[in-house]
Amino acid sequence: MSNVVRLPSASSAALQAHKVAPLLMPKRVALVGASPKEGTVGNGMIVAASTGEPVAEIVLVNPNYPEIGGRKAYPSLREAQGATLGPIDMAVLGVSNERLEAAVHDAIAAGVKALTIFASGYLDSDPAPKLTARISAMAREAGIQICGGNCMGFYNLSYGLRVCGFPPPQWMRKGGAVLLTHSGSVYSGICHNDKRMGWALAVSAGQELTTTVADYLDFALEMPETRCIGLFLETVRDPQNFVVGLEKAHERDIPVIALKVGKTAASAAKAVSHSGAIAGNHAAYAALFDRHNVIEVETLDDFANALRFYSGPRRLAPGDIATMHDSGGLLELTIDLAENRGVGFAAISDDTKRKLAKRLDAGLEPSNPLDAWGTGKDYEAAMGDMMTVLADDPATACGIFCVETRDGYYLSDGYAALMEGALARTNKPLLLATNLGSNGSDGVAQRLTEHGIPVLSGVESALSVMKLAMRHRDHASAPRLEIPAAPVGMRAKWEPRLAQGEPLDEDASLVLLEDYGLQVPKRHVVGSVEQAVTWAQRIGYPVVLKTAAPGILHKSDVGGVKLNLRDEAELRAAFDDLAQRLGARMLLTRMVGKGTELALGGVHDPQFGMLLMLGAGGTLIELLDDRAFALAPIDELEAERKLDDLKLRKLLGGVRGAAPAHLPSVAMAISRFSVMLADLDGLIAEADVNPLIAGPGACTAVDALIVPRKQ
Repeated sequence: MSNVVRLPSASSAALQAHKVAPLLMPKRVALVGASPKEGTVGNGMIVAASTGEPVAEIVLVNPNYPEIGGRKAYPSLREAQGATLGPIDMAVLGVSNERLEAAVHDAIAAGVKALTIFASGYLDSDPAPKLTARISAMAREAGIQICGGNCMGFYNLSYGLRVCGFPPPQWMRKGGAVLLTHSGSVYSGICHNDKRMGWALAVSAGQELTTTVADYLDFALEMPETRCIGLFLETVRDPQNFVVGLEKAHERDIPVIALKVGKTAASAAKAVSHSGAIAGNHAAYAALFDRHNVIEVETLDDFANALRFYSGPRRLAPGDIATMHDSGGLLELTIDLAENRGVGFAAISDDTKRKLAKRLDAGLEPSNPLDAWGTGKDYEAAMGDMMTVLADDPATACGIFCVETRDGYYLSDGYAALMEGALARTNKPLLLATNLGSNGSDGVAQRLTEHGIPVLSGVESALSVMKLAMRHRDHASAPRLEIPAAPVGMRAKWEPRLAQGEPLDEDASLVLLEDYGLQVPKRHVVGSVEQAVTWAQRIGYPVVLKTAAPGILHKSDVGGVKLNLRDEAELRAAFDDLAQRLGARMLLTRMVGKGTELALGGVHDPQFGMLLMLGAGGTLIELLDDRAFALAPIDELEAERKLDDLKLRKLLGGVRGAAPAHLPSVAMAISRFSVMLADLDGLIAEADVNPLIAGPGACTAVDALIVPRKQ
């Protein structure tokens, strides 16, 4: 893959035909509630819409003023329409909650195609259905697109329109980044405070009364200016079209950065299986983002830095990072931070080291990371050459200068000049990362970013973004999923049993797994000690005896499992103990050989379907924070990648004399389990396989629980 951004092609006509074009690209905009009073939303939206060189015609509507600022104001939308101005595509409603419903009625009657609503839509003593629901219903019936309510508006700088009740700064510039956010503060905080950023589109989506993030995402992907898209999400209200948008972004090589909030585990208390308790509310989003190579970040600093990086003109090349510093102490800090985040430094060649040595002052080592500041003699030319040499090494993915910047300081100007010169001599991406997160938004940083050298705030956050960018790069070049087909007729076979709604006991759960190709142990349900002895002789010792009493879903919690019974005497003693405490119905199974204990799980997510969980097994399933998630189904290559995400992956390779697990068998078991989840989507709510024993010769599902969905 080239490290130069490839932009999608789209025509103005295609954008004009888009469903949200009347909202985001209106030819005529009415500002309802426009006001001459400075410091009000009514005045702010006039200033915002008039900033720059607006393409849309702006019409002012307020019955209390015949003119505002020397411009005619109309008493109503209907009268504005009737003044031979032509149809109004979009109306911005800068009115209070109390006047909002009437304003929406007026807009519909006037034939307006889209609305932007700043107000929250909340009223005291509001009868059901609530105001927001009433507005949404009216607008949907009329086919009206709405930005909001309870939003900050939007900036379509590619089109030349700013819709906001709080005037944006004059320095906002057009660029390649897109921001779609549910938070008005994130919208204003990023758009109004960072001169480095250039925006194609920024939308404060608010309550999404009709128009959702999925709609804005699809529109942004049709914009030829779009280089990257940032999503600050509380929820996804249109899952199907949201997934379609992520697929389109992946196909068009448009990076999507997501910061999802609300990662609580409120659903855990209602879960029956271990998997349901572990998954919580966020696992499905994490799996969705992973499936579509979305760059998920954890902090707002990483979110902003990722947008800055992907707004730049170049992508990561193969390899690891190379960094240059003007401080040995901060170089050491960078090494520590990089190791903590799993970011590798490029192993530069001997030839690169020789070239560096020629430009370094005495006493400095030619290495990566590189301390390049010595006496300061001819620093601009010398450090510029060293940055170029580091970046051009075949093992380098990206060259980063870690240093502070400030206006009016000759070193900062020199650093900017040497980076600009280095950029012209290499085709690799170059960045500047400030050591302090609070730095980086001065004129020097703006100059460098606009020149094609993104300036990221804080080396710690910059390293986190580099780690994510490397993962995104590598995932983009991975083979496409090749999902095996489910066994023919298996869903139809199990549908009547699952439709009964009661959890399957262990024996039935293992039969289900076996039907989908997983290896399970030999076993038999017994009701007396003599039956247990007879079947143990047929199965072969050692054996395991477990309670099969109805209603006991987690047998180990009640002492219902007896392991490694080596002969008849041990079997009889175990049977007597279980029978006295839990009843005589038991499951006798062959004892599976040694191996690493894994756990597989499945949970039905109401938005995105069946979710696969993979993690540590046995009694540690809920204690160790070592698990990975994926949307079902996955193939064996993806299963291996998920195994690589686990800390216990090292155990599968064999440690302290233990034989390594047979990884192809493990990957096959994971893939086949995921195929089962997908094939039975709609029939099962939760599923557990615990433990799944990964041994040197085979991978065996030892215990299982399948919980049907309530019909």
